[in-house]
Amino acid sequence: MAYLTSNIPYFKVWIRKEFTHNHRDFHGEYLHGLAIAVTAIPDRSLSFQVVFTGCEDEDNRVNGPHGGAMWARMPIQSLVADEVLDEFPPRIPNHFVQPWDCSSRHFSIIRYDRTSSSPWITKIDGQFYNAKYYFTIDYTNGDEITSLGDDVAQHKQSHVLAITNGEFKGQIVAQPNNRVRVTNPALWVTGDGAPNFIPSQYEFSAEEDESYMDPEYTFDNLYADKKK
Repeated sequence: MAYLTSNIPYFKVWIRKEFTHNHRDFHGEYLHGLAIAVTAIPDRSLSFQVVFTGCEDEDNRVNGPHGGAMWARMPIQSLVADEVLDEFPPRIPNHFVQPWDCSSRHFSIIRYDRTSSSPWITKIDGQFYNAKYYFTIDYTNGDEITSLGDDVAQHKQSHVLAITNGEFKGQIVAQPNNRVRVTNPALWVTGDGAPNFIPSQYEFSAEEDESYMDPEYTFDNLYADKKK
């Protein structure tokens, strides 16, 4: 379980250059890099540790080189996947890139093997887009009193994806379960429309049952005497 920062399955990215100049200059320009780690801070979007490669401009190898430079907490909004693009995607509003902020500093990283090779669909501003899956971030409360990581009614995961079609092709996003769907008709029936789900607000526990008030039940283990 990570606290604040964790290694990730790294991926190649283009970084919107204005994020490296306090948004004052270089809008519409991009620097190449690797996203190698992720940071989760409550009530903020995900951010990434990036290392710049310097491969986008031959001149930068001599004049103002930045290959190998590191940047911590680069916001997810700055990242575009290193894919074949006709043009770079426009900025997406923050609340569409990651609809729910991080709920805790305590989290884990997992890449779901069974669904990692399948195309995904994500919904952004009422429109559906195809996406490539990278990995998933899941949160827990840890020692944070106000965190929502383990609230059954509020818990959210962040599936980190790259959009693969449409006007936002290439943009890296982090989407919760209710805004994504894994599409593979060879593995399951995908169907049409939304599933008939209602989020659960109940917790389940064995030891809150009244049966645990009975010592004979509580200690009815493998070596207990046979009941009379």
